[in-house]
Amino acid sequence: MRDLRSLGQPLLLASGALALTSYALLYASPYELRVLTVAGVYALAVTGFQIVFGLAGALSLAHGAFFGLGAYATGILGSRYGLGFAATFPLSLLLPLVVALLVGLPVLRLESHYFALATLGVAQVVLLLAVNLPDLTGGANGLPGVPGVVLFGWAVPRGLPLAALVWGMVAFGGLLAWRVARGRLGRALVLVRDDPLAAAALGLDVGRLRLAAFALSAVFAGAAGALSVHTQRVVSPEVLEFPVMVSVLTMAVVGGRGRVAGAILGALLLIHLPEWFRALERSYLIVYGVALLAAVIAAPQGLTGLLDRLLPPRDRAPPRPVPPAEPARSGPGPALVVRGLAKSFGGVRAVDGVSFALEPGAITGLIGPNGSGKTTVINLLSGLERPDAGTVELFGTETAGWRPDRIARAGLARTFQSGALPDGATVLEAVAAARLAEDPGLVPAEAHALWALERLGAGGLAGRLCGDLPAALRRRVELARALARRPGLLLLDEPAAGLTDAEKADLAGHLRAAAAEGTAVLVVEHDMGFLLPLAGRVLCLDQGRLLYEGPPEGVRRDPAVVAAYLGEGTA
Repeated sequence: MRDLRSLGQPLLLASGALALTSYALLYASPYELRVLTVAGVYALAVTGFQIVFGLAGALSLAHGAFFGLGAYATGILGSRYGLGFAATFPLSLLLPLVVALLVGLPVLRLESHYFALATLGVAQVVLLLAVNLPDLTGGANGLPGVPGVVLFGWAVPRGLPLAALVWGMVAFGGLLAWRVARGRLGRALVLVRDDPLAAAALGLDVGRLRLAAFALSAVFAGAAGALSVHTQRVVSPEVLEFPVMVSVLTMAVVGGRGRVAGAILGALLLIHLPEWFRALERSYLIVYGVALLAAVIAAPQGLTGLLDRLLPPRDRAPPRPVPPAEPARSGPGPALVVRGLAKSFGGVRAVDGVSFALEPGAITGLIGPNGSGKTTVINLLSGLERPDAGTVELFGTETAGWRPDRIARAGLARTFQSGALPDGATVLEAVAAARLAEDPGLVPAEAHALWALERLGAGGLAGRLCGDLPAALRRRVELARALARRPGLLLLDEPAAGLTDAEKADLAGHLRAAAAEGTAVLVVEHDMGFLLPLAGRVLCLDQGRLLYEGPPEGVRRDPAVVAAYLGEGTA
């Protein structure tokens, strides 16, 4: 029965495409074909927006500006210089791409609403330029007389031929975006969207990925803008105004964030809704707003999210588990050497002159009271924080100040205290993300991920959603994701938190097995019953300084450690 249900979604989508084609060929009037053409233009623009907004999670309010840049490139070159579609269309893609690359380098460093405001400012600057450069853009009146599309000497007329051309572009763009979403880039962007710190710690260059998404979305917007001008035969500042951006954003949300089908469904629905309610005259906007509100409430994940609940997609067959080819990174000397490491936050000295070394194949514990600097040390070693002073040598190479993705690729892996698994991803997808920076495609990444899961006895979890896992299984999956990278140095931040005694014993066994392969392991932990039997050496921090370094049996006898951390009653 499930197989029949899982076949329903592709069949339904194919039926929708057939119905749309039949409507255009057999029933649509010239005006309805024009509306359908406009819907196709917006579907192409929203498809590009799904890459930067849906996959990368960046609310770019410059998407409408890229749409307008594509429109003006076609309008100016076509009406003023007489260039044809073969010349104007590639340039309409190139101009938004160049602007996106130039703008993206600084603004993509901003987070959340700051990024949105910065891109809104970019859009307003482009609009002001269009209005205030009348010799080039026609100013507020725009440029009339934009020629239509000419392909191989054939002037494509309005109506069905132009609609077919636009929707052909939508099909091509949709296929391209679908392949991006299903490939390494799409998986990496989703990880960046859900947890950029975890993505960087897994070796992914977050800045480069965001820039790629921003630039690719601009190309789609430019293509849509060019087709819009060929449809309207005039370009004006309206193509750069904020309502265009609002429409694109609304279509993406209503259709389903991050989905190509959502872009098409959202564009078709929102372009046709005003036409369906036009008979209500002045009341139609109220009904239109109520209909949109009802759609968002009934389907908060969009129309495609509703479709997923009603007709779940077919589960893919799991790959055959394959161990990664590269061994755990190690060398003849220490895995890590830290000298004089220091970090301050304002007037607080979080880490103050810490020095230590970690040997391959050894498990070291890092303890200390809350606020002693343990997590800050791990963040400094993994590149999430930049040290104020000191050196960090990873396998003989100085890495202090490196980006986290570069450090990760040099052989370091880590887990996080609060957990860093994306709730909406399957366990296999979450672990395979650790291999995206290493493997050439998703198939080997998933094969290596399944090997890591089975190594920890979690292969049966591959198809489950991370958000459905209890704490113990989440910890196991996090460890599998770290070990999938075959690191030479593994940093664990409170891995035993929330586990039962049996689960802690199981975790300790896996860590000993990793160390036996040559991996240096540093464990931050408060549970002395778990840590002291596990670690061969213990470091104790207090107020950012190294208070103790030695064997675990000496921890409870050291007066300074007892006074600062363990308490007098434990001595």
